[in-house]
Amino acid sequence: MRAALTEWAERGLPGTQHLTGRLADDAVVAVSELVTNAVVHAGTDVELGWRLEADTGALVVEVADHHPSRAPRGADPEPPYETPEYGRGLRLVAALAESWGITYRTGAKTVWARLPAEGRTAGDAKVAYVGERALRRGLHVAGILAPEPLRAEQDREWLDRGALSFLAEASDLLAGQLDENLVAALAGQLIVPRLADWCAVWMEDEVMGRWGSPGSGEAEGSGGWGESGGFAPGPRLARVWHGSENRIEELRRALEKDPPGPPDGLRSGPVPFPWPGEALGPHGTHGSALAYRLIAGGRPLGTLVIGRAGLLRFPDEITGLVEDLGRRVALAIGAARQYARQATISAVLQRGLLPGAVAEIPGMRSALVYEPCDKGGPSGDFYDLFPGGDGRWCFALGDVQGKGPEAAVVIGLARPWLRLLAREGYRVADVLDRLNQLLLDDATEAADAAARALVAAGGGPVHPGDGPQNRFLSLLYGELVPFEGGVRCTLASAGHPLPLLLGAAGEVSAAARPQTLLGVVEDETYTSETFVLRPGDSLLCVTDGVTERRSGSRQFDDGDGLAAALTGCAGLSAQLIAERIKHLVHDFGARPPEDDLALLVLQAE
Repeated sequence: MRAALTEWAERGLPGTQHLTGRLADDAVVAVSELVTNAVVHAGTDVELGWRLEADTGALVVEVADHHPSRAPRGADPEPPYETPEYGRGLRLVAALAESWGITYRTGAKTVWARLPAEGRTAGDAKVAYVGERALRRGLHVAGILAPEPLRAEQDREWLDRGALSFLAEASDLLAGQLDENLVAALAGQLIVPRLADWCAVWMEDEVMGRWGSPGSGEAEGSGGWGESGGFAPGPRLARVWHGSENRIEELRRALEKDPPGPPDGLRSGPVPFPWPGEALGPHGTHGSALAYRLIAGGRPLGTLVIGRAGLLRFPDEITGLVEDLGRRVALAIGAARQYARQATISAVLQRGLLPGAVAEIPGMRSALVYEPCDKGGPSGDFYDLFPGGDGRWCFALGDVQGKGPEAAVVIGLARPWLRLLAREGYRVADVLDRLNQLLLDDATEAADAAARALVAAGGGPVHPGDGPQNRFLSLLYGELVPFEGGVRCTLASAGHPLPLLLGAAGEVSAAARPQTLLGVVEDETYTSETFVLRPGDSLLCVTDGVTERRSGSRQFDDGDGLAAALTGCAGLSAQLIAERIKHLVHDFGARPPEDDLALLVLQAE
């Protein structure tokens, strides 16, 4: 954070005139305390953000974690038996901040602090909660998911009152998680201390169950708790949670020595589990532990183990409730793995749709920024920069309607055809003519195939528009021919944001004229523009993720905002221009970009 504040000051961003060394020091202390609180007491991934208010110079820091039920440590008086370094973090933050507060939402909690600029009064911080309705819901979740530990005689009373609400809230929290390790962490925090003193979650490979084959000399039915059955490799201990955090590591070591044994069919349990007494201290010598198989879609995904000290057996009401919760945990793990598989496939597909490297053009420097928004599916944006033969170099920046597999199909058609047509010697305008017809022909064939499949399946009459829609593509395509004294550029824009030309003296102008999207109008005739890039001139090409970046009702390119941003880049290298435009686009809105972002800078040396 200190490095970022220094960079902001060097760049002269709005509000940095109020930024002082004292404010930066206060912010470092506040962030350190808030992050430490989240790491120690939430135990989940932590996200840190900060922003500088341009008008007041106040610095707002935010630390988010994924344990919505635990209030930040430090608000209550320090119990006498706790170590003295705990319990003062929020007091420090309150002393430094003008105001601070907690924002609760489903699946996450954010603690924030607003630090005043030099000369403004702090130390009288007000605690603020953002949104009364959000507060009520957050406190409701907190009360259900992290209450005080129950005694055995209270179990039935609580189950009568809160079991259904508990399961509903648990389902809500688990359903939105896309990482199986985070699901395991949430499972532990849901169970402890409400239903058990401690719990553990093991993960297995869902195809082989991670049990492999029986070892040599072992009978098929042998094995049990522990590794004596000769099965390898065993499950992975993904999460251990205990009501007393200083017991977690010792309990983990004990459980790793005695993992759950090979499964007995697909029965979810519960079944008795060996009690790890030595790891639980003098008050945990005796107790009861149960193991539940986590099964979803007929596949074993892992094992959930719960334990409570001082019990000979768990009450039946608790075992049934945990079994219901285990099914929800298994479904969440299965969904997270499905998402991970799709994300991996998409990443591999994305790599296959983009060039392995951007070609280096003699006499030119280039810089590329490519940020796909949807990490779970192929991006609709694509780029290419390649030799076209005969001293020509070709470049393309495109944006397909939609995302995912349909966009991948269009990119898989367009990029190879661009390269083929360019190397066959077709002019820029002719390449667009032929690519337009190719997209129209392919869309028609796909629609006909879909219609035939619908009829064959007995789906009823086929109407116009059934099946895949036209595959629209906006494309900026051009070729570069270096010569002594500059680079000759010929390009055409088909429904794409117009490229901008930045002269060495800082003047900015559009380098093409608007034309129709590809894949819309049959027999459309495209035209191209030709100009010369002199030494120091730069050509900026972007997708609509740049021009249509939103901040409220405004867009980044409103009032020629992109041209104004480019004017301020006079004298910069291609790489610095690309980085500056990227930062301006990101800083334009409070939220992260919601569309793919791609930009290409070409600069004559």
